[in-house]
Amino acid sequence: MSKTVIAEIESLYDRQGHRRYGLESISQLEHALQTAARAEAESEPAPFIAAALLHDIGQMIAGLGENPAEDGIDNLHEQVGAAWLRERFGEAVCEPVRLHVAAKRYLCATEPAYAASLAPDSVLSLFLQGGPMRDREIAGFLAQPYAQDAVRLRRHDDRAKVPNAQVPPLDHFLACVEALGNERR
Repeated sequence: MSKTVIAEIESLYDRQGHRRYGLESISQLEHALQTAARAEAESEPAPFIAAALLHDIGQMIAGLGENPAEDGIDNLHEQVGAAWLRERFGEAVCEPVRLHVAAKRYLCATEPAYAASLAPDSVLSLFLQGGPMRDREIAGFLAQPYAQDAVRLRRHDDRAKVPNAQVPPLDHFLACVEALGNERR
């Protein structure tokens, strides 16, 4: 991975990472680090850990504030983020990011307990994002090559909202990203 990409990621987190993550009592950076730490603790492969670290990068790039759903806006952060990542990484990083919102919709449709566990801002954004998947959408989602990765990413994402969690710093995960080399396709 080029030093330029690592510098871009560092710059985004330096400029935007302090912003609050939705209605949670953590920042964008804290959420990203916790998600990546959870993936690493589960011995996920390096591209998945990179996706976990960068899954909400579209929130920072879109520039629509800390909780656009509160204003009735779906910022399409999964699409914005995946497009940005696609210019820099391979599919194993981009696709779970692109699909992590669809994974939330899938889990809400297939696991009632999951839907009941969503944070208030996730419930609000869920409806802006299309609500729980309908039956015909479920099969299409599951047929996508990175759907299961997106579901695992979503589960890590949902558990990565703990104030003052002790996790490795950004540099630790950037080393993982840098080790990916040039996987862009």
